[in-house]
Amino acid sequence: MKRVVVIGGGYGGLRCIEGLAKSQDFEVVLVDLNPYHYLQTEAYAYIAGKSDVYDIAIDLESWCEGFERVTFVQMEVTKIDFKAQSIASEHKSISYDYLVVAVGARTNFFSFIDGLRKYSHGVKFLSKAYDFRKDFEAVLYEKLNASSSVTGQSINIAIGGAGLSGVEIAAEMAHTLNEYEKTIGKRAQEVNVYLIDASETILPGNSKYVIENTQKRLKKIGVKILTNAFISEVKEHTICFKDGSELEYHFMVFTGGIKAAPLTETIDAPKNRIGQLIVSEELQIAEYTNAFAIGDCIEIKDKNEKLLPPTAQMAERSAEYVSAHIKAQERGETPKAFDAAVMGLFVALGGSYAVGEMFGFIKVSGYKAYLLKKAITYAYYFGLKLRINTGYKNRKNIL
Repeated sequence: MKRVVVIGGGYGGLRCIEGLAKSQDFEVVLVDLNPYHYLQTEAYAYIAGKSDVYDIAIDLESWCEGFERVTFVQMEVTKIDFKAQSIASEHKSISYDYLVVAVGARTNFFSFIDGLRKYSHGVKFLSKAYDFRKDFEAVLYEKLNASSSVTGQSINIAIGGAGLSGVEIAAEMAHTLNEYEKTIGKRAQEVNVYLIDASETILPGNSKYVIENTQKRLKKIGVKILTNAFISEVKEHTICFKDGSELEYHFMVFTGGIKAAPLTETIDAPKNRIGQLIVSEELQIAEYTNAFAIGDCIEIKDKNEKLLPPTAQMAERSAEYVSAHIKAQERGETPKAFDAAVMGLFVALGGSYAVGEMFGFIKVSGYKAYLLKKAITYAYYFGLKLRINTGYKNRKNIL
């Protein structure tokens, strides 16, 4: 029986394991620094108080126990020895027959923007999303508890980066503030949500339909959009722009860029300018035919050489390809190259509203799009819960 080691318990890592666990030919070891799987695509709802931590985090050990030949090891991988076919931390090493690197990415707090890292939050990690949620709830409490003498004082929340994450966070927060107007009155109107991006438009790289309908919705719920806005410096309570203007803010979240996880820096293989691995057409690392990388830690382009944004969808599609590739390789077959086509996109825009596009010709917005997006999310989460329930029953039977 061959051992497959998967580094990273994100969307790609888990989907890869699901594909491999169906075969009797493999035992799988999942390795991650954290003991939980973080549903980062649902961070917008958690930050705005729409969901709780148990809605966006799944215990990895319990999930792994739902399979027959899958185990979880919590450790920080610091070295990969491709020739010896092993991974190692400070105190432990694990050998492999096949390796899948699925370590994701982290927020790229651009070094050329002074103060950005010091004064803003990222949302790539659950701990950061938790900090941001506390800040948002503190703002609501401050307005709820404000005396009439300070009514009229504005509080600005800044979202740096108008990609998918930034847009969804801004929309859910603005919608939440609109809902709070029913309970804390006009003081809710004194909290402003700013969405800031250096690009000419929000959601750069997406279709005209998605961009225009998203923009209409954001304006309707009160999000203040600043495009072509180049941040030069972030101070403790002030964002400075290159044109000389400034924006006072209460707190800031930054979603404007990513860079690869630290482990990729230790791998001797081609990388792009943000540290993502440049892999083969079969998603293999350098010359090693038994070592693969998937998801946000690799550069993915479509057939026209267009760089694709890092999404959960692409992480899962690359994971499905690699799990099938490993099984085919064991059978002596040579699979086709990975097809990186994007199947569709849904943008959650606060409350029961979304905008979506599938296969390039199906376009939906409003409540219908919201239902479709929720159905996709629910199916994913329900699958995780079913596996955990199976693991719980297995554990109880052993005891």
